[in-house]
Amino acid sequence: MMLRYMTAIYNGSLREAVFPERWNKARVIPIANPGKEGSDEVNKFRPISLVDSGGKLLETFLINRVNYHAYFRGHINENHFGFRPQKSRVDTAMGIKAFVQESLDAGEVIPLISLDVQGAFDAAWWPGALRELRESRCPKNLYRLTTSYFNQRTAVLSTNSLRREKAISRGFPRVSCCGPGFWNLQFNSLLQIKFMARIKVVAYADDLLIARRGDLIRAMENYANVELSKMNQWSRRNKITFNDKKPKAILVTKRKRREDKDVTIYLHFK
Repeated sequence: MMLRYMTAIYNGSLREAVFPERWNKARVIPIANPGKEGSDEVNKFRPISLVDSGGKLLETFLINRVNYHAYFRGHINENHFGFRPQKSRVDTAMGIKAFVQESLDAGEVIPLISLDVQGAFDAAWWPGALRELRESRCPKNLYRLTTSYFNQRTAVLSTNSLRREKAISRGFPRVSCCGPGFWNLQFNSLLQIKFMARIKVVAYADDLLIARRGDLIRAMENYANVELSKMNQWSRRNKITFNDKKPKAILVTKRKRREDKDVTIYLHFK
């Protein structure tokens, strides 16, 4: 009897595109990051969100259908390796390795630039994910259920002396079933930018690696900064910030002749 009752609830939610409001409430448990227990900074905590098990099951039904649609349509870029079946960090590394090796064999230079999204899941912008659903021609019931899932989300933080409840307008709960899938959708739009030829951009979760091959170091420096300006425009349009403390840049080459091998990379543009 209980099985029939629960089946009716989930089928009704999928059919009517309604995510029950009580399943949209998360209880937040702050866990101190290792090594930062004595810090006074707020960001020393990693907030873990506990949500109703019934809601997590409905999230699973929703994101499985969204992912199937996105993969079936070929909407997810092939250079996006995070949170995907049969993909791993090894695939990310091998994908960029082949690109770099081909350039080295041709006697070229390759600036490699790594970027990291600040906050990642906490910074996810819901309208960006919904826009990607529309552009992938997602079925209406899935789009409406996703909209219902984003609406009326609340988080509750309780301690021995106080209780605070706040409405949430962006981001995905930690350990959310839907979070990785919707993050992939939003981050995927970055990989769909029309970059120049002879550039490779790969993504894994909230990390990004950009490689540009060519003959002249100064030209590669200029081209790389042009591509970074496109990514900054994307970040502003999607309300996402790249962490300016984590970018790394390196020039890969086999050349032994004397030349200035320092490159200047600009992440933020005014």
